Amino acid sequence: MKKHWWHKATIYQIYPKSFMDSNGDGVGDLKGIISELDYLKKLGITAIWLSPVYQSPMDDNGYDISDYEAIADIFGDMADMEELLAEANKRHIRIIMDLVVNHTSDEHAWFVEARENPSSPERDFYIWRDQPNGLKSTFSGSAWQYDEASNQYYLHLFSKKQPDLNWENADLRQKIYDMMNRWIDKGVAGFRMDVIDLIGKIPDQEITGNGPKLHDYLKEMHQASLLNKDLLTVGETWGATPEIAKQYSNPDNHELSMVFQFEHIGLQHKPNAPKWDYETELNVPALKEIFTKWQTKLELGQGWNSLFWNNHDLPRVLSIWGNDGEYREKSGKAFAVLLHLMRGTPYIYQGEEIGMTNYPFADLTEIEDIESVNYAKEALEEGQDLESIMDSIRAIGRDNARTPMQWTAGQQAGFSRADKTWLPVHPNHEAINVEAALADSESLFYTYQKLVALRKTQDWLIDADFELLNTANKVFAYKRRTADESYLIVVNLSDQVQPFELAVEGEVIIGNTCVETVSKTKQLQAWDAFCLKI
Repeated sequence: MKKHWWHKATIYQIYPKSFMDSNGDGVGDLKGIISELDYLKKLGITAIWLSPVYQSPMDDNGYDISDYEAIADIFGDMADMEELLAEANKRHIRIIMDLVVNHTSDEHAWFVEARENPSSPERDFYIWRDQPNGLKSTFSGSAWQYDEASNQYYLHLFSKKQPDLNWENADLRQKIYDMMNRWIDKGVAGFRMDVIDLIGKIPDQEITGNGPKLHDYLKEMHQASLLNKDLLTVGETWGATPEIAKQYSNPDNHELSMVFQFEHIGLQHKPNAPKWDYETELNVPALKEIFTKWQTKLELGQGWNSLFWNNHDLPRVLSIWGNDGEYREKSGKAFAVLLHLMRGTPYIYQGEEIGMTNYPFADLTEIEDIESVNYAKEALEEGQDLESIMDSIRAIGRDNARTPMQWTAGQQAGFSRADKTWLPVHPNHEAINVEAALADSESLFYTYQKLVALRKTQDWLIDADFELLNTANKVFAYKRRTADESYLIVVNLSDQVQPFELAVEGEVIIGNTCVETVSKTKQLQAWDAFCLKI
């Protein structure tokens, strides 16, 4: 298998509105990111995945793009973007752009022209029908919006301000590839591709994900924009199986480097129930089964995994699956060790490395996320109790990941000098912040730092096989083996003492506990985690 830089990389996701505010308007920006590049260099990450900074009316926090080649005023301008690329490059940090090409904003020039001039070429850049069918929007309600001017409906699988693009139109596809090439020429190191599995949709058959032409489009994109360039490309693919993931990420197929699969994230929700019916406890046996499947079926050379717990659309893993109270740091280390020693490219979401937690939203006035707002509106109309709605949003809502980064114990957590920030700063920032983490040599930050460094230097993390071990339900233990080396990774994913017989001795590579005590007592204490070279 040909090795690429991203096989040994750890990627750090920045949500720009919430990372660092340089100008005191309560919103993070590009200059703010530039000011904290040395912090990211200290963490050791290889690349930044930058959530959208393009021009946008911000109906969905930048995932509704009105101009792919301009920067939103709230973040700065193109000169700031070019400075970020240059300053990151000086620190050997690459920039991965968020590519949102399933849909645009309804304020994009293409859609404005399509709406105003039904005979224009741009009309066919979008999907119009005389009558709606049963397709539903992810953000609730019908996926079809009536346009009075042309007496037709347009498709929007997300907000009505996010009309879906018609990928069957070859001219549209070429415009997208040309735009990608201009960003590549600016020096970006790749793309995270938002809901890319939807671009092959066939609306009339109510097919959205994994449509029959999807892989044809991706192969064409690869030829037009990615060929012979050592770029990282990762697709957001909610419906992927290992077999589908191989189609995307097998190097012989010339599509993408890897995909995000979300099967493990599905364990946050009750089976066959709406997103908002969440599980209060992690099903560890199911997690073991899912990760083992992805580690063993996505064979080396035939595909590549993305490894993550958190992103901008998910609650904080420490709050939904860990213990964000007594064992916040220790459970954070356990999740980090478990994930980062698997095969794949790990992704760290901003604040994960210091153990940030879900936010205790008081009421709906503190909520910004369009998905949460729409859910609350519908649920109230159906007669649901406001407090139970808020409980769901506090547990699973997307704004949990979007509260400002906690830099210091000071005013607004050092994120901003504004009196009011776009989302409120978490009250626990006085205890949980970067300054405190850097001052404590045993903090979660330094566990992440060590894991990032291991990934750069240890070839077994790429090459070794994966074998799940038979243990107590709440214990996740696996071996990684090459022809020459074996490693044992053991994690107790619970607050309770668990039985575990450590039958081997070895060199401790990383851990959050005393391995000798585990060996003597034949027990794991709450959230114990370690890796041994055996």
